[in-house]
Amino acid sequence: MNNKIMILFPDGVGIRNYLYSGVFANCEKELVLFHAFDVQTEKAILEITNITESHTIPKYKETVKEKFLRELICLSRLKYNAKKVGNPILLTHWKTDHRGISKKLFYKLTEWASMGVTQYKTIEKLEKQYQKEIRKTAFYKEIKNKLIEIAPTQLFCSHQRGLQCGPIFAAATDLGIKTATAIYSWDNLPKARMALRADQYLVWSDHMKQEMATYYPEINPEKVLITGTPQFECYNNLDNIIAKEEFYEKYSLADDKKIICFSGDDLLTSPDDPKYLNDLAEELILKGMDKDYQILLRRCPVDISGRYDDVVEKYPELIKEAPPLWNFEKNSSWTTIYPLPADNKLLVSTAFYCDIVVNIGSTMAFDFAMFKKPCIFINYDQETQENPNWSVKTIYQLQHFRSMPSKKAVLWLSSKDEIVSILNQAIKEGSSQEMKQWVNIVLSNSIASVNIRKHLELCTFVL
Repeated sequence: MNNKIMILFPDGVGIRNYLYSGVFANCEKELVLFHAFDVQTEKAILEITNITESHTIPKYKETVKEKFLRELICLSRLKYNAKKVGNPILLTHWKTDHRGISKKLFYKLTEWASMGVTQYKTIEKLEKQYQKEIRKTAFYKEIKNKLIEIAPTQLFCSHQRGLQCGPIFAAATDLGIKTATAIYSWDNLPKARMALRADQYLVWSDHMKQEMATYYPEINPEKVLITGTPQFECYNNLDNIIAKEEFYEKYSLADDKKIICFSGDDLLTSPDDPKYLNDLAEELILKGMDKDYQILLRRCPVDISGRYDDVVEKYPELIKEAPPLWNFEKNSSWTTIYPLPADNKLLVSTAFYCDIVVNIGSTMAFDFAMFKKPCIFINYDQETQENPNWSVKTIYQLQHFRSMPSKKAVLWLSSKDEIVSILNQAIKEGSSQEMKQWVNIVLSNSIASVNIRKHLELCTFVL
């Protein structure tokens, strides 16, 4: 019997986790890449991996009815779950600043329709309607024919949010092809944007499995498998640590100073990041601590706005940059954005050589915890903000931060004036026991690749 697994990448998200890790290494099954990449990206990915067969996902244009049902389901879930878990901040995941008359009317109609959805059984009915609707499209029929032609025995998706994944998984299910999806990130499930239905859902931890039961109670718990995530496995390989002399020379770092990593978020998550970086640099110089500390800036990989440039130019001796090694072209789509293999080494080495990480609620806290390095969460708003509707108070009320067992997991920087004292505390105390507990809650398992291979039956031996 043909033993072929199709790996679905609706975009570049997940390439690091599933193609650079051990998940599909030395796989006994034939691997087929099903993707939305451009020609250059496809070529690069095939050269990096051992995959030889590749197919492009046909162009998908959502019908108005599909979109209406999908958005209505999302908003209805957010409203229902906000009450269920007692967290109105869930509703901030619903975008309201739409441009254009047609879009505004569409979303007003969606919001009006959601007022009639008060019970979960109505949401389930809408989900069934949506599943019927995606099966009526030409795209579904085209995918079905494509799957018959390629004849995979399994379909695995790198993440659960791609719009085109719904009809692709529906077609696979109708053909009797076994389906599985990873839940990509720790904050995904409360956002109510799961686009597909699968035979298996691979989650990070028992905590995430409980989240699945909370937000998608109709999904059989036996289908939800705790595997861990390969996202942090690169830290287990010491070969990923760049030699100290090479790392320090490349990024112009001083050997006799401690390194503070300032890890930036994207423009939407943290619009005032450059101001926080400026605060940090200004206070270090004001207190004479620039003789003991230096700052290494790792911006968000998809942030090529240049918004940090003025601050970096203002403090050239204090702030050094280690730009993420990602393939990224300005004004390009998510299908051409992906990390290069070399970024694994840069990320691991950054966490290894830096003494502290400073950011706004980023998973970089977990990256640094791999080497028992402390994390400082910025917890104050700027007096003059880029977006007056944005606040750290909203960020830290997001549902995924409720997984934190104690506020002591990280250090909290509640004002610019506290920078020096908090830095000294971080150096003195190191990574907390509470952070270790938080890592265990969120990540759960350090051998995710082995677990995923086992559940996908990718090989008969253990790595």
